[in-house]
Amino acid sequence: MPPRPSRNLDRALLEAGRTLFPTRGCSGLSIREVAEAAGVNLGMFHYHFKSREAYMRALLQTMYEEMYSQLTFQADEKLGPMEALRGALRFMARFVRANRLFLARVLGDAVCGDPIATEFMRKNFPRHLGLILHLIEAAQAEGLVRTMAPPQAMGFCAGSVAMPILFGGAVADSNAMGAAGTRMISEALLSDAALDQRIELALAAISQRPAARTPAAKRTRSARRKK
Repeated sequence: MPPRPSRNLDRALLEAGRTLFPTRGCSGLSIREVAEAAGVNLGMFHYHFKSREAYMRALLQTMYEEMYSQLTFQADEKLGPMEALRGALRFMARFVRANRLFLARVLGDAVCGDPIATEFMRKNFPRHLGLILHLIEAAQAEGLVRTMAPPQAMGFCAGSVAMPILFGGAVADSNAMGAAGTRMISEALLSDAALDQRIELALAAISQRPAARTPAAKRTRSARRKK
């Protein structure tokens, strides 16, 4: 008997799960709710994913693979290590902003010990973190980034760039500050300009500072200006 045509029902189920996941989490997302949201019967759900656990793994992994493929494209070392690092941070910042509710829920579930979320983080986080570390190490090898433990530099960049997105996004999404306050937070922390400014500040902070000028060098430069 030939296999049933997919009709993209698996994609519809994954898209429904992506929408529902931030408010349900790994333990609260039911297959019946997903099927209803996707307009798919339970039989087809089981045909495509076999079990709820397999579906949850596919939901998280599909989203991650989409992100990782774009990240590796942005982090093109042919541009040079600092430009590649800048491109990677720019992409990651925008990805976190666009998916902050989803990501916050995954992290929260993992912290609470959910086995699927924990397995997902253990399997995948070393991949993109390893890529960022590699770019930092390449920049250090060329004398462009300060001598420090690469995880320290990565942690500083992540904290500077991503944490304001998660915090600012939570405040903006709650509307606790009213319409005007939400607009202010969004502009100050979540806009493209705000993201890029924090990235440049972070890169400047970890970059190798130029050697301090000696008094003789300062006098020579001053004399040149007078001429």
